[in-house]
Amino acid sequence: MREVQARAIIEPVAEAVVSSNIYLPDDVKNCLQAAYKLEKSESGRDILKQLLDNADLAAETGLPLCQDTGLAVFFVQIGSKCCLKGDLSAALNEAVRLGYSRGYLRKSVCHPLTRANTGDNTPAVIHIEQIPGNDFIIKFMAKGGGSENMSRATMLTPAQGWEGIKEFVLNRVAEAGPNPCPPTIIGIGIGGTFDLAPILAKKALFRPLSEDNADPEVADMERELLGAINEMGIGPMGLGGKTTSLGVRINMAPCHIASLPLAVNIQCHCARHVEVRI
Repeated sequence: MREVQARAIIEPVAEAVVSSNIYLPDDVKNCLQAAYKLEKSESGRDILKQLLDNADLAAETGLPLCQDTGLAVFFVQIGSKCCLKGDLSAALNEAVRLGYSRGYLRKSVCHPLTRANTGDNTPAVIHIEQIPGNDFIIKFMAKGGGSENMSRATMLTPAQGWEGIKEFVLNRVAEAGPNPCPPTIIGIGIGGTFDLAPILAKKALFRPLSEDNADPEVADMERELLGAINEMGIGPMGLGGKTTSLGVRINMAPCHIASLPLAVNIQCHCARHVEVRI
């Protein structure tokens, strides 16, 4: 049995919090570069070039990619052969406090009604699951408010099926328009329950754009949706073009015979995510 001290995760996660807000992941940058080469819209190409220049400047200067440095979201996978010693939630929140302070990152967490700021970007949103083996994996996302505000969940009827799913997703992207700062990445959760579908959708956003879905049937669904989204003409920052989204990511789970839960979690082009292995 491998023993992991909760306090041992604080420093590496704090460093990851800062670095993820400065360095655009390679998979996202590569997709932006590919989109720039293929985009026919003059304004679309200009915006994509600005986004790439912004990523380079952030890396050179150590300044955040975006002024909205997000709410901290964690997906933690703990191996069944790992024994965790200490308070995991406390350690992750301390890492957020340190990271957002050291990196001079905007602290955006507040009381939902009074809007009083918590002052340190905590509490983080933490999801924990057990996996086989002795790995201890912490996945961090800095989730911005603009794209999160454009996300939706619904309960379809089983009869609506795939066509109903497509209609809801495409309508959501159309209604969101320029608000989530496209080009976006679309996370979709299908199945489970009302509460599980949005978690599936957000978790889907962690899959690199360079990796196809392991299920060939779902991979085809992702490609079909991406093609339809990019035919809508919304384009970079909503000013027209073929690059409305860089990718569609779908997670599915079995559901009740009487329901079809569906969630769409939209991510802006500034897809800040990082993985820490302890």
